[in-house]
Amino acid sequence: MVKMKKLLFIALIVFYGCEEAPKQEPTFGIVIHGGAGTILKKNMTPEREAEYRAVLAEAIQVGHQILKAGGSSQEAVEKTIHVMEDSPLFNSGKGAVLNAEGTIELDASFMNGADLNAGAISGVRTVKHPISAAIKVMENSPHVMLSGKGADQFASEQGLEIVSPEYFLTERRINSLKRVQEAAKAKETSWAPEERNFLKNQRYGTVGCVALDLSGNLAAGTSTGGMTNKKWNRIGDAPIIGAGTYANNATCAISATGWGEFFIRSVVAYDISALMEYKGMTIQEAAYEVIHNKMAKLGGDGGVVGIDRNGNPMMEMNTPGMYRAHMDAEGNLEVKIYQDE
Repeated sequence: MVKMKKLLFIALIVFYGCEEAPKQEPTFGIVIHGGAGTILKKNMTPEREAEYRAVLAEAIQVGHQILKAGGSSQEAVEKTIHVMEDSPLFNSGKGAVLNAEGTIELDASFMNGADLNAGAISGVRTVKHPISAAIKVMENSPHVMLSGKGADQFASEQGLEIVSPEYFLTERRINSLKRVQEAAKAKETSWAPEERNFLKNQRYGTVGCVALDLSGNLAAGTSTGGMTNKKWNRIGDAPIIGAGTYANNATCAISATGWGEFFIRSVVAYDISALMEYKGMTIQEAAYEVIHNKMAKLGGDGGVVGIDRNGNPMMEMNTPGMYRAHMDAEGNLEVKIYQDE
């Protein structure tokens, strides 16, 4: 009788243990950033702050509408980034910073979480929407990254919108380049605090988007003009899969912004995913560990946005500010700029 009870008890454990966990209702969400750095309210006019908040809200709502209608995370990321690439406020596309020669070199990358497929371009000068070129590399080439003239040529052959390099020139970026180059001639010890902050911010500036669609697919994209006064065809983290961009349906989608050299050395985007996959961390815990501990110890700064496979958002930084926004499946919108918001 005792033996029979034991067998019955074991059978019940096996039966209930084999029951499927309740399935989570399909959800979606989207998170964006427009660059991190020393962004302080005291240095921002109310008018300029309102401009940034308006474009961030406009961009994220474009992607949200796509996701709400059942569209793919890939399309949502691409179309959302287009809005920021078309705005002179951000360091990507139309608002890209200038290199030491006074021209632009644009970088971008994209990754699909469903199959870990990815594409990237670097150093393009004529592609109006670099994020679309990165997606075309993923879809229509056997490669992951193309650079320079070859990337421009590929984008043209793919039928993407091509513009004159002069399209990207803005008075704001021309003046910033002059200021950086003048400061470079002076001794660093002579820089005033305001000048030091300005020059530090010239290392930063990127736009990015991560999204989860109703099919459960994650995607991430990043687009940038890089660093003001960059030389020798410098490439940062934005077009490097695993550093500035990463997506995996098993964990999360990540887009980074900050001092690119440190994001490359820390493999920031992939490391967040790896901590979730191998150590069971939440997306927030993993991002905090990588940004505030691992990368900060090397001397790097910046921020990341992300979304996990369940739709949980993350916006983490170790800088005074990061242009960022989040929308959930219910349409709740958060637009933030300063760290303490």
